[in-house]
Amino acid sequence: MTIESLIGDYGLAAIFLGAGIEGETMVLAGGLFAHEGMLSLPGAALAAAAGSFVADQCFFAAGRRFRNHRWVQRAQAKPAFAKALDTLERHPIGFIFAFRFLYGLRTVSPIAIGTSHVPTRTFLWLNAAAAVLWAILFTGLGYVFGTGIAELLGRYRPHGRQWLWVALAAVVLGLVFGAFRWWRRRRE
Repeated sequence: MTIESLIGDYGLAAIFLGAGIEGETMVLAGGLFAHEGMLSLPGAALAAAAGSFVADQCFFAAGRRFRNHRWVQRAQAKPAFAKALDTLERHPIGFIFAFRFLYGLRTVSPIAIGTSHVPTRTFLWLNAAAAVLWAILFTGLGYVFGTGIAELLGRYRPHGRQWLWVALAAVVLGLVFGAFRWWRRRRE
């Protein structure tokens, strides 16, 4: 099953679930499909924000409720968890607002925040604001760069094969994220 068929069959529900489970790739694809007229851009951004918000609230609640459970204890043993807690202690509001933008910390961070002493209400409001900003940014990137990708691939793809430019966009994004990750590790 391809991203195109998922979005074609399930529309904004696929963006909602993809934003919560997978993250940026599905949200970027939502922007690309909005560019192609298959979805509305505001609808894709709203579905992405809602999916990200709900997933992070669930992870936060799991961290809060099950902080002494072996599942959370196992997560606490991972270096990313320790890094998330360390950053949270130094910059609590900034970290809560920014964790979804930090590669490698997106899923573990709400669990880590849930095990901390951050009030639920504080996390709720910062998470909502960050989810909206994140969704607008990534669907917007997919929408804006959709023009360039469509023009570039329009010369090389037969009509009706929109999956090709989506796959190329995913590869390019993967390379960009991989290069950023390599650069960050090298810098540390």
